[in-house]
Amino acid sequence: MKLSKNFSLSELTKSQTATRKGISNEPSTEHVENLIHLAESVLQPVRDHFGKPVMISSGYRSPELCEAIGSSSKSQHAKGEAADFEIPGVDNMQPVSYTHLRAHETREDRV
Repeated sequence: MKLSKNFSLSELTKSQTATRKGISNEPSTEHVENLIHLAESVLQPVRDHFGKPVMISSGYRSPELCEAIGSSSKSQHAKGEAADFEIPGVDNMQPVSYTHLRAHETREDRV
């Protein structure tokens, strides 16, 4: 299932830890909706802005998977609202700065 032009559901739910430990990492319908929003409003704009593939290292994590890796079962990852990523050849602070700027501009547009 495509979440946006360049991001898929499988890409945002893959987990070697879940596979190794036999933990289900299937998101609910609400979580998939959150992942679509994440892909469309954060990940795809970052991909488009930098013009390079965005490598997802962690996206959705089921509450059980969160606990298995020592994270909170109430984390944004468990809600489908967060992803860890990097862009090869781009300093990690550049996408961070870009997403903060976009969030600030979006807030100003609403005022």
